[in-house]
Amino acid sequence: MLQSLRIRNLALLEEVALDFEAGFTVVTGETGAGKSILLGALSLLAGERADKTVIRQGAPAAEVEASLFFPDATRIDAALAALELPPCEDGLLILKRSLPREKAPKITVNGSLATLAALQRLGEHWIDFHGPSEPRRLLKESCQLDLLDLFGRAEAALTAYGTRYRTWRERVAEHARVATETKLAPDQIDFLRTQLAKLDALELTDEAIEALERDFQRMSRAQELIELSSALAAGLIGEEGMQGRIAELLRQARQLESIDGASRPLVERLSSAAVELNDLGAEFSGLSQQLQFDPEQAEELSGQMNTWLEVKRKHGGEVAAVVRAREDMRRRLDVQGDLEGTLLRLEQQIAQAEREARKAAQALRTIREKSARELAKVAAKSIAQLGFKKADFQVRIVPLTELTASGDCGVEFLFSPNVGEAPLPLNRIASSGELARVMLALKTVLADLDEVPVLVFDEVDANVGGEIGRVVGEKMAGIARRHQVLCVTHLPQVAAQATCHLVVTKDQSKDRAVVTIEPIHATRKARVSELARMLGDRSAKSALAHAEELLGR
Repeated sequence: MLQSLRIRNLALLEEVALDFEAGFTVVTGETGAGKSILLGALSLLAGERADKTVIRQGAPAAEVEASLFFPDATRIDAALAALELPPCEDGLLILKRSLPREKAPKITVNGSLATLAALQRLGEHWIDFHGPSEPRRLLKESCQLDLLDLFGRAEAALTAYGTRYRTWRERVAEHARVATETKLAPDQIDFLRTQLAKLDALELTDEAIEALERDFQRMSRAQELIELSSALAAGLIGEEGMQGRIAELLRQARQLESIDGASRPLVERLSSAAVELNDLGAEFSGLSQQLQFDPEQAEELSGQMNTWLEVKRKHGGEVAAVVRAREDMRRRLDVQGDLEGTLLRLEQQIAQAEREARKAAQALRTIREKSARELAKVAAKSIAQLGFKKADFQVRIVPLTELTASGDCGVEFLFSPNVGEAPLPLNRIASSGELARVMLALKTVLADLDEVPVLVFDEVDANVGGEIGRVVGEKMAGIARRHQVLCVTHLPQVAAQATCHLVVTKDQSKDRAVVTIEPIHATRKARVSELARMLGDRSAKSALAHAEELLGR
């Protein structure tokens, strides 16, 4: 859950530090007071893109920082590990984002620098926003299908189908590619075979090519190398080389040793040096012999090097690129050798992959059909509690003739707000207020399945009022039993049922507008006053009495 939030120099807000509790928190304030600043801070920590216009005028930077606590940090630690970020300590996740006016933005996660993409990935694990536009999403079939699959816990079946569907589409694409390849002319086939023979003559590994380039370099400068190695050998073990001189030095050293035994270690070192110089001379002499290339060997080496330079220039400078080119040539020749047979084998693979995909789609549809009946039943009950006493809500599975990425069926949510009227698709019957209540009912049903701990509702209770407002508050409080719920609301019936209450105010009495956010749930008088304001007049006795009554409930 969200434990604390600190905001500095964001929009009209100079600085605030807030502590949060588990359960249901409401945010209230006059229209235009700046409630969106709090949500904006949370969205920044969830990875939303932002420009520098959000920085408070005159301030060098805007900063938001939050601490979140996870009783079981297994999932969030796995996400952090995948992003190569430090794990939580004692279940605590620390997020910080800074937007300087003159410098590049800075993001840290648990004290380590992170990217905006990493912040977005983490945001998926800890917060879910439901804004005023959320109900309109219900009009999209993809949203309806997602809600149904979430309710039916169809993730495993959906994954299994997706794997088989992609395999089938890949086979179809391969068949189309092969079928569109025109049959090569005889001279084209001969050319490919010639090129392939050249490539097959080379040992295409990094080690072999490195040895080829080294040997060619040595052959190209063989005469120079022979002269240098021969000169070195002569200088070490030739008639006038160091071997003769060091032998005389060694004789004198042994004479020194016979007079002074303490010089023996020096004599032994000189003897070792004489042996090492003799070995070096022999190796330089052997090297000059190795560098003698016979004409046939030189010709073969030159031919291989010329081939390598040609294919390297044509297919790319890396060995791996040349290997890929060779395999592509071989595949093209294989296909040309049996084009009809290749197409037939692909057709058989397509048929098999389609059968497997349709079988997986049927298994997924079975889950959806059962889930549709159950969701319609529980959602209708929840919708009835939101003021639609005689409403009808149905979830219809729509079979499709062709497989799609989401299966062999679609889904349609049908709704009738009034008794005696046939249920119709939501986009043909529901008003904005009705959509908001249907969405809220579905969110209530699906809340227990959502593993994201923090749910933010931004005026999803718009177009709802009166007695229904109380039920909306009860729904929010119900969701808050398993989630931390933050709700921006204008309904006193909703605000009264929260355990925590934040009030946003904007003071324009001085030269500059200032926004403040304060918790008032610890002071009953302040809370009654705010509820009375929401009811119409914080100084009216009737509004104050009504506010007291709402809190008493």
